[in-house]
Amino acid sequence: MQELNYEAVVIGAGIAGLSTALRLSELRIRTVVLEKGTDDRYPCNTRIAGGAFHVAHRDVDDPPEVILEAISQRTRDTANPELVQALAGDIRAATAWLKAKGVRFIKVGHEIFRKHSLAPPINLNQDKYWEGRGGDVLIRTLTAELARNGGEVLLGARANGLVMNAGRCVGVDVLRQETPLRIHARAVVICDGGFQANPELVARYITTSPGKIRQRNSGSGTGDGLQMAMRAGAQVVGMSRFYGHVLAREAMDNDALSPFPIADFLCSAGIVVDASCRRIADEGRGGVYLVNAIAAQDDPLGTVAIFNEAVWTGPGREFISPANPQLPQKGATVYTAPTVSELAGKLDLDPQRLARTVSDYNEAVEQGKTETLAPPRTAERLKPYSLRQGPYFAVRLCAGMTYTMGGLAIDGHARVMGPNDQPIPGLYAAGCAAGGLEGGEHVAYLGGLTRSTVTALRAADHIAAWQRSPDVPPQ
Repeated sequence: MQELNYEAVVIGAGIAGLSTALRLSELRIRTVVLEKGTDDRYPCNTRIAGGAFHVAHRDVDDPPEVILEAISQRTRDTANPELVQALAGDIRAATAWLKAKGVRFIKVGHEIFRKHSLAPPINLNQDKYWEGRGGDVLIRTLTAELARNGGEVLLGARANGLVMNAGRCVGVDVLRQETPLRIHARAVVICDGGFQANPELVARYITTSPGKIRQRNSGSGTGDGLQMAMRAGAQVVGMSRFYGHVLAREAMDNDALSPFPIADFLCSAGIVVDASCRRIADEGRGGVYLVNAIAAQDDPLGTVAIFNEAVWTGPGREFISPANPQLPQKGATVYTAPTVSELAGKLDLDPQRLARTVSDYNEAVEQGKTETLAPPRTAERLKPYSLRQGPYFAVRLCAGMTYTMGGLAIDGHARVMGPNDQPIPGLYAAGCAAGGLEGGEHVAYLGGLTRSTVTALRAADHIAAWQRSPDVPPQ
């Protein structure tokens, strides 16, 4: 077996991995990045991301106290306090660091959370909407900067095990072009994303029917680093939730319907019912909450969005890739009928049950008592629409999974936590390989790109502190 020596090894070359490695190289830590993709166009979620830099839909330049309040509201104070403080306190400086490395941002649209979007913005009018744009350009920019600083990216290098010595992580075993390789290092940083593209792990933690979930991601997040760390005794947290969007059911077989357009706004303005015509969740919590509720159904392909013309011509036209008119244009079936009962007939649903569900919902909306519904319907974030007036519309749904929110438990320095609530010396995790911020009971979404950048820089700075004290082992 060939053996190499570095001061730090980073697993994964998305935004978290490249930011970690670039920061380490700046601090004169000899670093190598392992990327299982085999060429410089390797797939990763960063490359195909929408590109909005935000925290809980607040701008990265907002005061920390404003961001903290947004995180508190979104998570209902269930996230790791150390990580919350790090994200709110560091994100402005972290974004400025990216800018200094040549990453460009642009304001896209009127929403606060799009004031810092990766430039040039994605172009949803082309098949490879991401190519030469947004996250793709960020990957190329950080890779070039890393090379200029003497850092290395090994393509076609898949990590398959951590090298442990007396409870300390001291390296990685790698398979590169069918050749085994052992890399020794004082620190290993796991940055290979979530486990969304691993059906076995998705079945274990998220849904019993992973084959009925649409993967709206790069397909590269298979949880390799997660599993290696778990074998070494690492703790995990929040594994049951994921970030994604509601898609038309036809997206399961029609690539034109994934990753866009999304049906979130139709669902959150109308209602989402199962095959028994019962509402499945609080539509007022938004698309990320609803997509998790859909995935948790006994049949994740058995839900339907019910709405009317006011929703179709209102919220249906929102977002950069609106459901109206793109769903029917790209091959989704949008059912319509003058009455709820006739709509039910087209959907093979019980007309009386659906009419009763819609009627009860309308009464609660019109009386301002949606909290009395079962399940309750909140109205603070997203307005509920009365469905009293037809014509009526429906779209069959599926859950689109982008990345898993849970992962390795880390502390405020991105150190991976072991079985005794103590850091595993020499082992770190950043980005979507780490948990503790998003997900939880309330399915809090805070921002994948921003959490990745902050945790990456935190990991790199802590590793560099050891280098300044070479006689002190990693703690």
